[in-house]
Amino acid sequence: MRPNTISLLYIGNKLNKDGFTPGVIETLGPHLQKEGYNVVYAGTYKNQFLRFAEMVWKTLTLGRKVDYILIDTYSTSAFWYAYFCGRLAKIIGTKYIPILHGGDLPSRLKRSKRACDKLFKKSYANVAVSGYLSYEFEKAGYKTIVIPNSIDISKYPFRLRERPQPKMLWVRAFHRQYNPFMAADVLENLLQNFPDSELCMVGPDKDGSMEEFRKYISLKGIENKVKIKGKLSKEDWIVLSENYDFFLNTTNVDNTPVSVIEAMALGLSVVSTNVGGIPYLLKHKKDAYLVESQNAKQMTNAVIELIHNSELASQLMLNARKKAESFGWEKVKKNWIELLSV
Repeated sequence: MRPNTISLLYIGNKLNKDGFTPGVIETLGPHLQKEGYNVVYAGTYKNQFLRFAEMVWKTLTLGRKVDYILIDTYSTSAFWYAYFCGRLAKIIGTKYIPILHGGDLPSRLKRSKRACDKLFKKSYANVAVSGYLSYEFEKAGYKTIVIPNSIDISKYPFRLRERPQPKMLWVRAFHRQYNPFMAADVLENLLQNFPDSELCMVGPDKDGSMEEFRKYISLKGIENKVKIKGKLSKEDWIVLSENYDFFLNTTNVDNTPVSVIEAMALGLSVVSTNVGGIPYLLKHKKDAYLVESQNAKQMTNAVIELIHNSELASQLMLNARKKAESFGWEKVKKNWIELLSV
């Protein structure tokens, strides 16, 4: 089947217009449209009840008119959006494809086994965006296809930081599971020996953590060394990244964060916790530096080592850029076209 003859209903959290960080639906959907697929979206309301109602309504009213239903699937309460839409798709006889996100999905497989069996064993295919989720799902008895998240690599100009300085960038939503406080701890440690150290935080507030973070850095007396930009467009933070040499990923739970792939593409030295799917994405001292979760001392030492060992830092940057290029849409799209042409 040719893409321009295939219709898709894409269900997810399409909330960028309301100030939320763009989800995969807001990049994958337009990519598929450019390839010729006819895509209709559900999940555009900020209010959770209205968003769920729209998902159910469009599944019922449009489900029989499309060839496939794509469902972004997460581990939190949003899992139940995917579950009910998947069940409805099965009832009306339309092929549905859960797209697996969220580093804590393996826990959901254990907590909600009966629901997971109904959702993932009845699907047309389960798309895992990382080898980590594929491994965990296969181990639990669910078949998967690995299709990674993609980026438009042409939009990410690479710059090799030959002598990296402790100018650090953090890009993620402010949420406890992403542990922004660890970035502040790293900055505080670095300031003891590198008084010119800086930290820039980019991302919207999700659970009140931003205000807690402001109080945290104020108590530490380092607020003058921290810039909090809030939510920025992708284009704006790419420009902003020119002023920084390190990218800190401090999460307690993770899968395959697009922001980390973007940082790799730009030439930032990535220092990340080794949680969830991160070790499947990054290789320690090959294309990034990995440390234990909630261990600010290790992360601090990693930054210091890369400052002192610029040769290692440069090698990591070059390898990271090469890996990021494998996530370019021109390579990833072949997998989607193959999946949606059967």
